[in-house]
Amino acid sequence: MSSPRAISSPVTPKPIEDPPTDLESIARIDASLVFEHFTTDDAWELGSALRTRLLPIATPVVINISLANQNQPLFHTCTHSGVMPDNDSWVARKRKTVLRWGCSTWYMNCKFKGDEVAFREKYGLGNSAGEYAIHGGGIPIRVTGVEGVVAVVVVSGLKQHQDHAVVVETIRELHN
Repeated sequence: MSSPRAISSPVTPKPIEDPPTDLESIARIDASLVFEHFTTDDAWELGSALRTRLLPIATPVVINISLANQNQPLFHTCTHSGVMPDNDSWVARKRKTVLRWGCSTWYMNCKFKGDEVAFREKYGLGNSAGEYAIHGGGIPIRVTGVEGVVAVVVVSGLKQHQDHAVVVETIRELHN
C-alpha cells in the first residue's frame, strides 16, 4: 500500500497584510464585521474560504467556527498535517476571550500590549488567566438586529497578527 502524498500548491502565498494596532481602528473593524444572517451554510462558506486562502501557506493552521451560546462547532479543519493538540487549546482560549469581552483577541492583545500579567490583574483572573488568550486570531461574528456575539471564528497557527488579519480579510472579501 502506498502512503498518501501531501497535496502541495504551486501557488505563491498571497501576503497577509499587517492589521492596525491602535484600539480605535481595531474596534471600528470589529464593529464592521456584521452579517445579515449566520447559518451553518455561512459558517461553511467562511471556513472554506479561510482554508482556501491559507492552503498555499506551508504552516499548518486550525480554523474553527462555533456558535456563541454553546460550544457547538459549525466548521473545524486543519490546512496541513503537523497541527498539534496545543492548537486546539489555543482555539478554545481565544474563543473564550471573544465570548467574555465581545471583541477580537487582537484588540485585547493591543489593549494590553501583549502583557498577560497586566491582563490577569486588570480582570482579577488569578489562576484562571490561562483559560484565556490575548493573542490575535479570535473574531466575534455579529448579525444585524441581534444583540451580542452570535458565533466566533478562530484561526490558530500563524503569527498572531496574521491569524487575526486573515480572518478580517476573508470576511471582507466574502461581503464585498
